[in-house]
Amino acid sequence: MSQTQLIGEYEIYIDAKGRVMIPAALKRQLPAAAHDKLVINRGVEKCLSLYPFNEWQLISHEMNKLNLYVKDNRDFARYFFRGATELQLDASNRILIPKPLLEYAGIEKEIVLFAYSNRIEVWSKKQYHQQMDEEPRDFVKLSEQVMGKVNGNINLS
Repeated sequence: MSQTQLIGEYEIYIDAKGRVMIPAALKRQLPAAAHDKLVINRGVEKCLSLYPFNEWQLISHEMNKLNLYVKDNRDFARYFFRGATELQLDASNRILIPKPLLEYAGIEKEIVLFAYSNRIEVWSKKQYHQQMDEEPRDFVKLSEQVMGKVNGNINLS
């Protein structure tokens, strides 16, 4: 079960070499168990997902439970792990995002780091704002559908 709870939304720039500086407020939230190591992969939407290393290990452990004789499971695992890369924060708290992942997410210069739960989504600024502008028309109804099923006996993590 995840112990990490990241929060925040940060608009920053990516440099010409593909490096992103992790804002100090976000860096302070990273668990010591991550040892300044992160793993990045393709997100479900047109973004990238960045995980503290210890969280990636938990997710990988869960993924290893999939029955790989089931085609949908194999397809999901391939897509999920495709492009996954271990990253190390440098002395300036920067990470180097691989070019194929930048291309996948349409990231050029301006990005948004959106931190929630145990991950940080990395979006092109334009794509992020398009996604957020398309938020559900009736957030109250969506909240009821999603969270209304939760009671004291259900673990959301």
